[in-house]
Amino acid sequence: MLKKVAVFIEEHDLFTPGDTVVVAVSGGADSVALLDVLAGFSALKLRLVVVHLNHCLRGAESDGDEVFVRELAVRYGVTFVTQAVDVWGLSRRDRLSLEEAGRVARYRFFSEIAASCNARAVALAHHADDQAETVLMRLLRGAGGSGLCAMAAKSAGIYVRPLLSVTRAEIEAYLHERGLACRIDSSNADVNFLRNRVRHELVPLLKSYNPAIVDRLVTTAAVLSEDEEILDRVTTEAFDRLGTVGDDRVGLTVAGVAAETRGLRLRLYRRAILQVKGDLARVSAGHLYDIDSLLLSARPNSKLVLPEGFTVKRCYGELTFQKRGDALPVPYEFFIEGPGSYPIPGGGVLAVDVAAPPESWDGVPAAVAYFDGDGVPFPWMVRTFADGDAFSPLGMARSKKVKKLFIDKKIPLPVRRRLPLLFSGETLFWVCGVMPANAGRVTASTRLVLRAEILDFIP
Repeated sequence: MLKKVAVFIEEHDLFTPGDTVVVAVSGGADSVALLDVLAGFSALKLRLVVVHLNHCLRGAESDGDEVFVRELAVRYGVTFVTQAVDVWGLSRRDRLSLEEAGRVARYRFFSEIAASCNARAVALAHHADDQAETVLMRLLRGAGGSGLCAMAAKSAGIYVRPLLSVTRAEIEAYLHERGLACRIDSSNADVNFLRNRVRHELVPLLKSYNPAIVDRLVTTAAVLSEDEEILDRVTTEAFDRLGTVGDDRVGLTVAGVAAETRGLRLRLYRRAILQVKGDLARVSAGHLYDIDSLLLSARPNSKLVLPEGFTVKRCYGELTFQKRGDALPVPYEFFIEGPGSYPIPGGGVLAVDVAAPPESWDGVPAAVAYFDGDGVPFPWMVRTFADGDAFSPLGMARSKKVKKLFIDKKIPLPVRRRLPLLFSGETLFWVCGVMPANAGRVTASTRLVLRAEILDFIP
């Protein structure tokens, strides 16, 4: 077993001599063997830090595990760090299963300790049987190829699994030969947990069909993992080409993504969610298909809400992924008594000045408009769009609904809710940054020209 582990460590470049390594030790057979193996590789000269999380789920038994691991660390002469977490309370508060709550608590604890001691790796005691069980669990839950890769030798930058090439039987034989004691977790026999049902019921059943089922599942996971490296590279290239990444959002180009095969589209959605959310927890294949339908829909504006408040929005040519849905902008209304600079609620400034007409109307940007001060006298009212708003756009004889103007100009919904509209009395004379009206247009007889501009307006 030691030879197999040594080869596995070298093949996957898990450690370099002199590394500080956090070793997660529960007190069970697997983690006791992991600690003994790593401590025995003297050539690596690893600086080990043993960490143990007390889940506070089994009363005195949990406390006994903590005492056992503490004494184990003393015996090996390594640093010991422990923490107690109310996993049951975490499960109820965050609406997680006990299994998932325990996993969240463990990884959070391990990451904190690794950061505090500048460790290069956190060593976990997962082995080949765990890998086979994970493949089956994910298959039962409906995972795709990337999910069926199961656990990697190295993941998330710091997590390593040196025992992934050896079986539970090999580990137990190693402990027996070394005369090493371990703790027995009574909850491992509780078939209310899915993993335990898979371990005690499904795997034995599958062994009646193929005694080497564990090896076959582990091999399948390894082959899929190698294929995944290729697919991940293709996804990364497409994401770099079609995506834009912001502080709390990712945007994908609708036309560009729609031109790709569905398999790649689904991977791009997963990549976008992972980029923003940090994980893919509670994101199912069904959610990915819903996103695909959103992208391919004839509707230019629509939205999906995924678990945990994650939102995916289609707004004309862009598909946006955000961790939290946008809060609806608060409608606003204020008055302008004359020239000056006026802040726009939510961001931006409306600047109004007395000015000369431009030399050429063709060069006037959309954010600037000129008006006849006598045609649209002060005070001006500035407010957000309301249903029923209408005006006569410059150059048109008939009235037009502002909503129809927004649709024709493909103004995104969030912008529509914040865009200022300028009124003189009851007359709407400028949909700011989009279209001025016939009302207030500058003519040869205009005596007072007013120039209005919106600055630093953030959609």
